[in-house]
Amino acid sequence: MVVAGYEFHLFDLDGTLVDADWEYTRAVFNRVGDRLGRRFSDREAYVLWHGLGGPRAATLRGLGIDPDRFWPAFHDVEDPVARAEATYLHDDAAGLLDRLDDADQPTGLVTHCQSFLAEPVLDRLDLADRFDAIVCCTDDTGWKPDPQPLEIAMESMGIDPDQPGRGYYAGDGESDVGAAWNAGLDAIHVERVGHEDRGRCVLGDRRVNRLDELLDPS
Repeated sequence: MVVAGYEFHLFDLDGTLVDADWEYTRAVFNRVGDRLGRRFSDREAYVLWHGLGGPRAATLRGLGIDPDRFWPAFHDVEDPVARAEATYLHDDAAGLLDRLDDADQPTGLVTHCQSFLAEPVLDRLDLADRFDAIVCCTDDTGWKPDPQPLEIAMESMGIDPDQPGRGYYAGDGESDVGAAWNAGLDAIHVERVGHEDRGRCVLGDRRVNRLDELLDPS
């Protein structure tokens, strides 16, 4: 398999390994809209949830929304239990993680999802114990494409960030690709929505539509 050529494995969470049902996403943006005094269209909610417009701060400003107002409202209306119940593990991600368990190599998770939301999701889907390191980005760790969150994960897995060897980071966003390259890792872009819907083509060292494509050497 392709991933057999690597010594360790790092993944993003939302949009890469898991996704939430649209009904939950729509409800969250309804509540955020009530707080901000404006309605989010389905397309705006979809783009912001998946980060299709690139960095979300820039997308928000393009919509005339102050990110410093949006994010506190967004996190305040999210219900960790409801989000966990609405989140599902992609079947192709499950297959890849099963193979990595068998390979017994260091595997980590680096996500922008805040810990109060990520932890219930990981617990409900029985994912927490499948990772040797879990980093939820904060202002202290830095935010992707800053390499520091990935470097923190590598250190937790016993890997020297200055000499990481052969590793990769797989994610669905441009910031994931940038973080991988900035950390000296291969970047695997997981394109689950399609470049036409995204409105741009995100390049990495490898681009896949499903994570189990990494089990195929072709």
